[in-house]
Amino acid sequence: MNDVTLIILYAVIAIAVVGTVAILLLKGRKTPPGTYTTTRDANDQAPAAGQAGTDVLEAPPERPVPSAEEPGATDVEVADDLAGLETVAVETPAPVQGRLARLRARLVKSNNALGKGLLALLSRDNIDEDVWDEIEETLLMADLGTEPTMELVDALRERVKVEGSRDPEHVKAMLREELVKLVDPGMDRSLAVDRHPDRPAVVMVVGVNGVGKTTTVGKLARVLVAEDKDVLLGAADTFRAAAAEQLATWGQRVGVPTVKSDVDGADPASVAFEAVKAGIDQEVDVVMVDTAGRLQNKVGLMDELGKVKRVIEKQATVDEVLLVLDATTGQNGLNQAKVFSEVVNITGIVLTKLDGTAKGGIVVAIQRSLGVPVKLIGLGEGADDLAPFEADGFVDALLN
Repeated sequence: MNDVTLIILYAVIAIAVVGTVAILLLKGRKTPPGTYTTTRDANDQAPAAGQAGTDVLEAPPERPVPSAEEPGATDVEVADDLAGLETVAVETPAPVQGRLARLRARLVKSNNALGKGLLALLSRDNIDEDVWDEIEETLLMADLGTEPTMELVDALRERVKVEGSRDPEHVKAMLREELVKLVDPGMDRSLAVDRHPDRPAVVMVVGVNGVGKTTTVGKLARVLVAEDKDVLLGAADTFRAAAAEQLATWGQRVGVPTVKSDVDGADPASVAFEAVKAGIDQEVDVVMVDTAGRLQNKVGLMDELGKVKRVIEKQATVDEVLLVLDATTGQNGLNQAKVFSEVVNITGIVLTKLDGTAKGGIVVAIQRSLGVPVKLIGLGEGADDLAPFEADGFVDALLN
């Protein structure tokens, strides 16, 4: 074999080797940067040691500090190879306090019919039984609930009888005091999101189909990032198409990594376990686990939700279980809340679409029924339209 033949043979071998390496590298790029993957676990067991599971492919970009001239989105981007997702700019969420003021103004516009109606009735020169019947009907129509309605009417009757004032400002102050009592400002509405000495805080988000759980997780991640929390998301909604990708996109927008499965219909408990494990390994502050929507009357699905919580607790306590409810569903939301509370011990309520209803009394009804506080409210479709609930501010918005 002459020298020319040898040179050609070596060149062919080199090309083949380079091509093989390139193919292997391309096959390895299945998950977008900032995303972890996990495999299926069909049993109510934690993944065994050494089992193929979570692998860090690439850390998410550091959250940029916006300049004074250009607050908000920056030029830093997260590359994303997953089909259906586009490159997303890393954003800086709005400060929580500014968000509260904006949401309160929106609540004034959407719910003032209740406050105006009550004030008009209580300011009449002659408040007879017909007026009290109208007041009672107004409160019931606002989803306040029968027992709280009777309490409020009885308290107002007594105060009107004793104080006898028809001055609009005095009537408004009187009504405000009684409504604040019903909303109960003494309830602990703080979120259990402070890191423990040896592990992150763990938050589960649950609810029926269509209430906006994944969106709520994404918005809450923005709230926590605005408070300088280090967050990791777990995409345990493995049944809804594109749910994991939707959550990963929310995370990318604020530079937060997501643990997800690349297997359709993967076991949600396994995904949740791997998310918490990754959070412990990475020493993050908070791990938030998104779960699949389920009907409260489907026993099998509710049992599975209980399994997700049990598997998580093999390595960390679940500090917060937030139930997401659509405020426009009214009393039906109470039925949902009761069933979920029996399965996973709800610690707080997130009311979404509160700007789409004038029935602000649902806040009182839910809290009274479950003994669980409303901790967050959603008003609108914007990324920063989620804020901590404040009893005084809520009542002020109703009566403004």
